[in-house]
Amino acid sequence: MDLMENLGRFSIQRVQSPVLMATHIKYPCYKPSNHLGLSNFSLNKSLGICCCTKMVGGEVFSETSSSKSDVDYLGESTKGDLNVKKEHLEAFGIDGQATLEGPIEEIARIEAKEAEALLTDLGIPDPVSSRHSPHGIFCSRTLNLRSISAIGYDMDYTLVHYNVMAWEGRAYDYCLDNLKSMGFPVDGLEFDPNLVIRGLIMDKERGNLVKADRFGYVKRAMHGTKMLSTRAVSEIYGRELVDLRKESRWEFLNTLFSVSEAVAYMQMVDRLDGGAIPTELGRLDYKGLYKAVGKALFRAHVEGQLKSEIMSNPERFVEPDPKLPLALLDQKEAGKRLLLITNSDYHYTNKMMQHAFNRFLPNDMDWRALFDIVIVSANKPEFFQMSHPMYEVVTSEGLMRPCFKAQSGGLYSGGSAQMIESSLNIHGDEILYVGDHIYTDVSQSKVHLRWRTALICRELEEEYIALIHGQGHRAELIELINQKELVGDLFNQLRLALQRRSKGRPAQTLAATNMDDQELMESMQKLLIVMQRLDHKIAPMLETDGKDFNQRWGYLSRAGLWDKSHLTRQIEKYADIYTSRVSNFLHYTPFMYFRSQEQMLAHDSYCYSPPYPNDFAIGEVSKSLSV
Repeated sequence: MDLMENLGRFSIQRVQSPVLMATHIKYPCYKPSNHLGLSNFSLNKSLGICCCTKMVGGEVFSETSSSKSDVDYLGESTKGDLNVKKEHLEAFGIDGQATLEGPIEEIARIEAKEAEALLTDLGIPDPVSSRHSPHGIFCSRTLNLRSISAIGYDMDYTLVHYNVMAWEGRAYDYCLDNLKSMGFPVDGLEFDPNLVIRGLIMDKERGNLVKADRFGYVKRAMHGTKMLSTRAVSEIYGRELVDLRKESRWEFLNTLFSVSEAVAYMQMVDRLDGGAIPTELGRLDYKGLYKAVGKALFRAHVEGQLKSEIMSNPERFVEPDPKLPLALLDQKEAGKRLLLITNSDYHYTNKMMQHAFNRFLPNDMDWRALFDIVIVSANKPEFFQMSHPMYEVVTSEGLMRPCFKAQSGGLYSGGSAQMIESSLNIHGDEILYVGDHIYTDVSQSKVHLRWRTALICRELEEEYIALIHGQGHRAELIELINQKELVGDLFNQLRLALQRRSKGRPAQTLAATNMDDQELMESMQKLLIVMQRLDHKIAPMLETDGKDFNQRWGYLSRAGLWDKSHLTRQIEKYADIYTSRVSNFLHYTPFMYFRSQEQMLAHDSYCYSPPYPNDFAIGEVSKSLSV
């Protein structure tokens, strides 16, 4: 453990308790004037790392156990929080009682400034700055990592990230080979990963791929490989909502594994529409075509050709992340029990994990040493839903024997989440599960077990950058829309004045009533022309909003200019935190307290920044409400 690592860990443990309020508590001999002169520190005398490490082990701090835990003001468990033993504060050379004197607001303000300065001096980014980056961890529901006893991980596209073009491209190739053997015309087709993005929804009845907002309204759609116009989308889907519970019709693209299937299906829809499907295959509709494509891709996985190719050449398919194993090592050393729960079989799992982990672990450590329990062939989502027999893998060849309880360090096949909870004697919200599949990994572990959840979505990095690049475009677009709204408000008021005048009634105001008929009509004509011209400017800009991420579908997280996509709604509902890759945990600590951000409501902007004209006061608002 090097100096910087000690500094970071000691600082984090200190921040948890408001009792330790002075800089010299954190580092007894820290001198601000020395700043970055860390080479002048003596490890034993200045920082006292040896004795402090020992005291953290129990002499000065105590850790809150499950039996003594409470809930804090945000409703999170205090399990795992450190408590300072006041009788040992003199070990730091200070008066503990004096430290607590004075208004806490002033003490906290001073401490926050000193903490920020010290983090800067140590070269450690604070969590806030980490959040504002493509590698941030974003919080939907407040999560106290200190209260988490075990962290479970999926493997594919979570701990092991694949090159999408390579992996999904080969899956696509095998799928087309199988379709060709079934008699389907596939000559001339090529894999185009930009045709689809995660979070889209296949309409198997119409042969369409759609993007819906958080309410289920379809905002964009593609039939085959051709994007539909806004008018066509309105005519087809204007009276219906996407309902993912109707699995016979809708198929949600939950993961990057869905890319190859969706691309092949949409291309085959074009072939079906063009009359290229042989009559010998029977009378196929779009739903039957989807089943055929799914069957062809399933064969590619079941027959094992694809996985055999990947195992023989992992360098081509796996994108290494040297920091990822270190993030898990931090968690393990912090007392978290790590679990690997994957649907992949033992041989494939072992090969991929060896390739992705072993070369980046210290002291010739093997990937298995990181995990308390490894579950292969887990058969998720049923793993979270019901009980299945569990088998222990006892030989390197994969020989198995039945067992009823998992032991630490064990390797198992099958089983259930309930068996894992029973074996570890931890349950529910003491477990965090991390995966890339919004349904199989995140939704089902949350719904059935109330596990805490984290979603891995690699595309967030590209989307974050695209959002920054698109800021100017969106700002211009919003300005035009606001201008149209203002012009439209005036037009509507003049229209109402004209309507009242035609009925022999006075307009809204005396000035409006006294307007000349010709002046009124000319003003309305002018405003109408301006709005029509604005429409012609705004419409194509809306179509291209998000093109920096995907030309057809725009941003992953948005549906239209103002609203969230259906995927974002699923993430908010089921994932407590989400991020682009597991190694992003390195930017935080295993003791992090993730707080969700304030969720704005439609009327919040008026409460916080009231655009009251003519110094219209809050008191006047109250009066008007009482009236």
